[in-house]
Amino acid sequence: GTQGLALLPWLQQTEKLLIMDAIDFGMAPGSLAMFRDEQVPAYLTAKKLSLHQTSFSEVLALLQLTGGQLSEIVLIGVQPECLDDYGGSLTPQVKAQLMPAVYLAQEVLAQWGITASSAALPTERLNHYSLCMERYEDERPDAQSACRVGDIRVLQREKS
Repeated sequence: GTQGLALLPWLQQTEKLLIMDAIDFGMAPGSLAMFRDEQVPAYLTAKKLSLHQTSFSEVLALLQLTGGQLSEIVLIGVQPECLDDYGGSLTPQVKAQLMPAVYLAQEVLAQWGITASSAALPTERLNHYSLCMERYEDERPDAQSACRVGDIRVLQREKS
């Protein structure tokens, strides 16, 4: 959404970009894929209702339109199992690909002359407790309390 647009100033000063995300490739859930340079989609789409619908592909297209030029771009992604479970966590198939994705990223960084190393601090100290996966999964409301497919206020239709 609009958060991606805030990255433009930094992307305009970047030569090489490594992106890691859950991506809908249309492949089997848990599939790990890597795309480079022209294979990474950068396009603008029509019929947006708001800037909150801005995808990262559109941010990359805007980067090109504003004169930004990456010498290299790599996208490492895992195919999610479910695309419409808003607020959902990672499924076992996707979680199983986290370390293989990290290893791929380390290979890319090594090709760029960057050596990856372990964090100096223990992982639990890198973010606030409120952001940890265990708390997120343990405290997620059930489907009856929190709609999984969008905002129920928008999804409800008036009966005529």
